[in-house]
Amino acid sequence: MIEIDASAFIRGNTRLQAPPLTPEIVLHLASESLPIWLKTEEELGAMNVPPPYWAFAWAGGQALARYVLDNPEAVAGKDAVDVGSGSGLVAIAAARAGARQVLALDVDLLAIAAIGMNAAANRVAVFASSQDMLGGPPPQADVLLVGDLFYERELAGRVMDLIDAAARRGSDVLVGDPQRSYFPAERFVEVAAYEVAVTRELEDAEIKRTTVWRLAGSQAA
Repeated sequence: MIEIDASAFIRGNTRLQAPPLTPEIVLHLASESLPIWLKTEEELGAMNVPPPYWAFAWAGGQALARYVLDNPEAVAGKDAVDVGSGSGLVAIAAARAGARQVLALDVDLLAIAAIGMNAAANRVAVFASSQDMLGGPPPQADVLLVGDLFYERELAGRVMDLIDAAARRGSDVLVGDPQRSYFPAERFVEVAAYEVAVTRELEDAEIKRTTVWRLAGSQAA
């Protein structure tokens, strides 16, 4: 039932459009932030659904997706896991760049539905799971992809724990982040930077300089 309701909600409150930095990918995105935020609270609040982060192409995700598309060797022929996938933008980019298998993780069931719809719209195969792997064993992955997850202190700490655990297992770790408040830049090495068009409804500027980072000490296979 939740999947049917989620699909209808997504179709009724978004339209297919391409994020500014990845014109080759289309996603079900909200044109304005406030209406879908209010509708999520009013229509789905009783289901304890999180805010509709999946309905927007955040700066970190756009930058990481662009990097993967422009540097397919980072994921080609490898198993990739996209943590906190949201719309599925980064996962879809990895699939388009030739990843062997792509797993998109997000605890929001609306995001899981959106990822499936967006993957279908782009004709790529992405497996989506709502399993919360923060605080547990890291997923088996050649490449761990993390887009824009350092906006809250507690979440940032849990994400870093997962990143460190994945790196110990041999995963290459790539992060897209515009240096949010809780991003530990000293732990990472910059590999690319982009000027990303965003909306002032959600950000403090219309253009966010956003960096793709590799965890210091992790190596691309």
